[in-house]
Amino acid sequence: MELIIGPRTYSTWSLRGWLVMKRTGADFTTVDVRYETQAQKAALRQVSPSGFVPVLRHGDTLIWDTLAIAEWAAETYPEARLWPADPMARALARSATAEMHSGFSALRTFCGAGPDRPIVGEARSETPSDPALDRDLARLVDLFRQMRSRFGQTGPWLFGDWSIADAFFTPVAARIRHFQIDLGAHGDDGAAATYVAALLAQPDFRQWETEALA
Repeated sequence: MELIIGPRTYSTWSLRGWLVMKRTGADFTTVDVRYETQAQKAALRQVSPSGFVPVLRHGDTLIWDTLAIAEWAAETYPEARLWPADPMARALARSATAEMHSGFSALRTFCGAGPDRPIVGEARSETPSDPALDRDLARLVDLFRQMRSRFGQTGPWLFGDWSIADAFFTPVAARIRHFQIDLGAHGDDGAAATYVAALLAQPDFRQWETEALA
């Protein structure tokens, strides 16, 4: 299998897909591509049906979109327990993941990742300010606090044990670090910040970060 990914320093969706695949324990290789120039974008469209990354190549089949890759991995490698076992926790984990997949547009706009705003390393950017961003951050804090309060007794992750939801929120943690966002200013009592710190310290993310900076 091959996982086609974008630049490791700022491709947030590639990071999510890689974290999920890494967790499966499956044997896969990564193919790094870039998409800054028109020529690079044209080359990417030759291997990605959507023109975006990541893409998982499994034999003659291409699976595109991070959420589709994650769902395929969960079904193919049930022993990896990529979703919570409890049906209600699993439904909420899917809800949180889907919300991250399609929402938080202000966070993406004002805390975007790119060549000059990497999600790895200790680079720092000025903290942005906007009412829409404040609403997104308050929602993140509320989501993190609620899920950790309900499921945090069994582990440090959003639903206790590590799940696909944690893969999807890892780039958010990196953005919070990069843009020096004070979650306490958005209603956090410390639970959200503790969860963010756990995501940033997770060994697979640390490996990604080390490889990105090598």
